[in-house]
Amino acid sequence: MDRTNIYLIRHGRQNSRLCNVDVALSAEGVRQAELLGRRLADRKIDMVYSSDYLRALETAETANRYWNAPLEVLPELREIDFGEMTGLSDAEIAERFADFKREFARMERDLPYPGGECAGDVIRRAYPALLRIAQGPHHDVAVITHGGVIRSLAVYLLGADPAGWRRIGRSLENTGITELRYYRNEERFTVERLNDAAHLEDYPELLREKWIRTEN
Repeated sequence: MDRTNIYLIRHGRQNSRLCNVDVALSAEGVRQAELLGRRLADRKIDMVYSSDYLRALETAETANRYWNAPLEVLPELREIDFGEMTGLSDAEIAERFADFKREFARMERDLPYPGGECAGDVIRRAYPALLRIAQGPHHDVAVITHGGVIRSLAVYLLGADPAGWRRIGRSLENTGITELRYYRNEERFTVERLNDAAHLEDYPELLREKWIRTEN
């Protein structure tokens, strides 16, 4: 076995719109996870890792019904810490953190969320876990995590400035697949695909655009 195939997957849709609250999947999120499981059923997934946040773990458990692989929870895979924004609505964030959001949108520096993390912080805690997974004994691995983690890791693996981590997809699809390969002899990763959500395309109600446009 000269390489490890890693499927970095964003969790399914959660049942709250508040910022990064640790909640269960919505009914749509469960459906997304089922479609994900079917999508990768022929890939012979032999190990599943999940963030310890409930929405990620429920996604992993639901999809894993189609894979029947061992599952391990890794707190290092949890979402970027939004600090003082955690638990707030978009409207509250826009009002209370307007100055931060303007500076953040410039992507000139890798700014941490107020009282929280920046992309570099996520890379420092999540990349060692990713490398351990890649160098482990498994060949096809599903990693259920979060949009901020996937985008931060993708920026790092592509050798780009972490300040631009939000240029990796405007908004990653729930259960979107970012495929990595780790070549053991060369000790390097490649990014094979990003935010692949073909399993949702026949169900427009499950796409991120529908979620964004729906009124609270």
